[in-house]
Amino acid sequence: MANEVGDLIVKWSGQEYCIVGLLESDTISDLKAAIYKQTNVLPERQKLLGLKVKGKLPDKEIQLSSLHLKPKTKLMMMGTREEELAKVAEPPEDIPEVVNDFDIEEDEIAIENREEFLAKIEKRIKDYEIKILNEPREGKKLLVLDIDYTLFDHRSVAETPNELMRPYLHEFLTTAYQYYDIVIWSATGMKWIETKMNGLGVSKHSDYKIAFYLDSDAMISVHTPKYGLIDVKPLGVVWGKFKQWSAANTIMFDDIRRNFIMNPQTGLRIKAFRKAHFNREKDTELLKLSKYLEDIATEDDFTKLNHKEWDRYRPKIKSSSSTQDS
Repeated sequence: MANEVGDLIVKWSGQEYCIVGLLESDTISDLKAAIYKQTNVLPERQKLLGLKVKGKLPDKEIQLSSLHLKPKTKLMMMGTREEELAKVAEPPEDIPEVVNDFDIEEDEIAIENREEFLAKIEKRIKDYEIKILNEPREGKKLLVLDIDYTLFDHRSVAETPNELMRPYLHEFLTTAYQYYDIVIWSATGMKWIETKMNGLGVSKHSDYKIAFYLDSDAMISVHTPKYGLIDVKPLGVVWGKFKQWSAANTIMFDDIRRNFIMNPQTGLRIKAFRKAHFNREKDTELLKLSKYLEDIATEDDFTKLNHKEWDRYRPKIKSSSSTQDS
């Protein structure tokens, strides 16, 4: 008869949960199922920190006996309940946009300058390896793009990726490439990014080139008073590796504002692209935003722009001076 592991303590969202009754013959999957019963965070949404087997994160089928867990071992979990994800993915239309804006909270304004979070960025700069696909070009500004709901409807069902591609994607990237080097940053794994970019015909397009991809490993976790522990995309990781880019010449598109909480002035929340089969004919977001990118390309400092009002931006008209000799 298998022995019990003993009580395990899981810390999540500021609370501790005691997991009891697990056997040494149980697996990581069984542990996650037990955690789900107490937290309502689905097993596939759970990321457990502190579990290691020979230096590698454990497989879900590894038995708990091989982890040599002591009673009262404390594990930290990252994850979000489905209902919370739904609130982010499907915000009610009658709620003002500022509800999802981190920069309305004074205590959240300071998040981008917190020493512990800046230390995490420095660690990513040091440890995260970027595979250059196409060398950055001198003098080009930087455009960082999300994938899900920004370029692609990843929830709808289709036979080919092209059916779920956002309208005007290639036209948008072609225009942007004239002024910007383009980086794709998704909160998923690198294999998924490469698969989708290949399927959409982005990775080897003749009219533009992608500089490099960033995946979830380049992200950091931050704690906010309002949302608890969340993963975000700090552009400081890119700026630390490529000195030619900074907040002054970088812009990031993402459908979730909290992803750029560490660089709020640099982010533009794009309207989410969902239900591709119904919205393909009427979605013109990328077409409009390509014009915005073209218009601001001559700006010396993007930090002086308010990207929330991008659709009201008007390019500066240079005044003509008389060239006649007096």
